[in-house]
Amino acid sequence: MGPVRVRIGRPGYDWPMDPRPAPGTAAPPTAASVGATGARGAVTGESSVRAPGASSDFDGRPGMPDRFGRALRDLRISVTDRCNFRCPYCMPAEVFGRDFAFLPKELVLSFEEITRLAAIFVGLGVGKLRITGGEPLVRRDLPVLIAELAALRAPSGEAVDLTLTTNGSALRALAAPLAEAGLQRITVSLDSLDDEVFGTMNGVDFPVSKVLDGIAAAQSAGLTPIKVNTVVRRGMNEASVLPLARWARAEGLILRFIEYMDVGHSNGWRLDDVVPASEILDLIDAEMPLEPVSAQYRGEVAGRYAFRDGSGEVGIIASVTQPFCGDCTRARLSAEGSLYTCLFAVAGSDLKGPMRAGATDDELASLITSIWTPRADRYSELRSAATEKLPKVELFALGG
Repeated sequence: MGPVRVRIGRPGYDWPMDPRPAPGTAAPPTAASVGATGARGAVTGESSVRAPGASSDFDGRPGMPDRFGRALRDLRISVTDRCNFRCPYCMPAEVFGRDFAFLPKELVLSFEEITRLAAIFVGLGVGKLRITGGEPLVRRDLPVLIAELAALRAPSGEAVDLTLTTNGSALRALAAPLAEAGLQRITVSLDSLDDEVFGTMNGVDFPVSKVLDGIAAAQSAGLTPIKVNTVVRRGMNEASVLPLARWARAEGLILRFIEYMDVGHSNGWRLDDVVPASEILDLIDAEMPLEPVSAQYRGEVAGRYAFRDGSGEVGIIASVTQPFCGDCTRARLSAEGSLYTCLFAVAGSDLKGPMRAGATDDELASLITSIWTPRADRYSELRSAATEKLPKVELFALGG
């Protein structure tokens, strides 16, 4: 297969990696500064908000570049901070037990609020919306939200790319309703095909068979191509890499391995626990020869590798050993309405407060612009003993 490719970030970065505005720019507006009056636009069909007129040098499309020229293209929307799994790398049971205080209902964005904000982001150049959690399928009446988001249109009139990431536990019941509502594709998290290993990895002894049944339901509903995400942690599930690769190849699924990341402070992350991308690829390549495949678009997070016999592909998300900060186009909207510009963010910016205080769509668009354009995040390229001490937000709150 040859050497593993390394994607290097754009040159010219400078510290700090934080949400503060660049020198000479205004601080992000607050609920008070945008005012408590003003009508909001309708949240149906095409957004009334428009991205800056100039095309972004990032990919040639109109958009909003950050300090390093990275355009805002993808929005991950967390619809809940709750989850029915207790995966040790995200929501370890010893920390998030029965008495853990999750967000009360009144602090969580409503479907109308989510759709309104999503419409504004689409008007600013976002072309892909991914629904996340916690576990998004525990949010009641989720197909209602999917139908509202599916109706959104970019300024060009194009539909948005609407996807969802799930642990698959409720897919048997919800796959068809989600597809009928307008969901296009799904990604399912599955860390092993071995029940004992998977039970340890999900923290609640949830059986593999029920996830596989959910995937089958999603295939029948047309939510394809289906991607399967596997977090690989040394000493826990690296022996599951080959069985998963064989299974996904036979089933026509796109399997993506994710290096164990230091998101939040609850998962006890150590560099020794990371199984690097090169090791994973060498393991698969020895049995099922691989060859690199070009990215489908600029900003794609997974390095793609096709089986040489044409029977499919695998992906590697190597945030630890092969950082891709230089092409990161993603923002994250938390369930409580905070905007995060990096998975490893130390803080978010409140959008819910100004919105509930009466901010107009244009005012909210200006607020979002003021948060994104000075963005200088590149945590994975700066990962060190110093960054380990930063007060990072937990993974479940950001939706991955």
